[in-house]
Amino acid sequence: MVRLLGPQDRFLGTIEKEYPSVSVHVRGNEVTLTGPAASVDAVVRLIEELEALLRTGADLGDTEVSTSAKMLGADSSSSPSTVLGQAILTSRGLTVRPKTLGQSDYVNAIDENAIVFGIGPAGTGKTYLAMAKAVQALQRKEVDRIILTRPAVEAGERLGFLPGSLTDKIDPYLRPLYDALFEMMDPELVPKLLAAGTIEVAPLAYMRGRTLNSAFIVLDEAQNTTPEQMKMFLTRLGFGSQMVVTGDITQVDLPAGASGLRLVTTVLDGIDDIAFVRLTSADVVRHSLVGRIVDAYTEYDAQKQAKRYESEQARDFASRAPHQGNPRDRTPKRRSS
Repeated sequence: MVRLLGPQDRFLGTIEKEYPSVSVHVRGNEVTLTGPAASVDAVVRLIEELEALLRTGADLGDTEVSTSAKMLGADSSSSPSTVLGQAILTSRGLTVRPKTLGQSDYVNAIDENAIVFGIGPAGTGKTYLAMAKAVQALQRKEVDRIILTRPAVEAGERLGFLPGSLTDKIDPYLRPLYDALFEMMDPELVPKLLAAGTIEVAPLAYMRGRTLNSAFIVLDEAQNTTPEQMKMFLTRLGFGSQMVVTGDITQVDLPAGASGLRLVTTVLDGIDDIAFVRLTSADVVRHSLVGRIVDAYTEYDAQKQAKRYESEQARDFASRAPHQGNPRDRTPKRRSS
């Protein structure tokens, strides 16, 4: 009951927020629901699913409660405990599992396709889940190695003046990948796997000219690849390998702004064994403010794009309109005598 209700019965507030017409009261181990019959039945179903989710070993949070409520609202026959209860990886007491329906679709797409593009805003777990699937594949001996790569693009800061070798300057770009590795695996084992080449963390430029067989390859921050780099990377795919490409097309740091990730969604759309999974602010699993920040910027960008479109349409209309000069400004033609 303590895990079901959350700290200071916090999850009760989440349930009442999802079902405003239902009042939830708890006394001891007894939960009393008051409200319209249909809404009460929906809350009963939600609590049963949350109990089933707890039995799988999952830890409940506000995200799981609200996601389960939304899933049941969309389809009362769905089973949030099954969708959110699938464990990808367990390491040092940490269990990695999808926390939203979008994340579950993302994980399933990785299981079913050779190349998967995870596109969405920050905080949606794109890279983290891809890393977990990579470690899982290595542990199951489905692949012989893991290759993690990122384009070394500066996000508004110039780091070339920093002291050190090329490796020292590139490492800060790859640090998020190292952090995830140390979190998902034994910290003492990671350096050995890196030294042996079983795990490789390298900038995208190092991929040119290679054929990557029996490997799980993750390309992170793919919005900062050029169209040429994206084509180069995708054509590295070898036998027995799998690729996951993650990125946020709203955060392009390229000077020219031409993103290979934005282009590839059009070029490769509809090809078998390639899946595009688009995550949204509803899949954000960071602080609740992150989802609202993402929504605010999305709305701002939509408004800016609409104004730009209106301006282009007006300019285009003006250029196509026949030129009508002022009759008084016209010079009369002289008659030949």
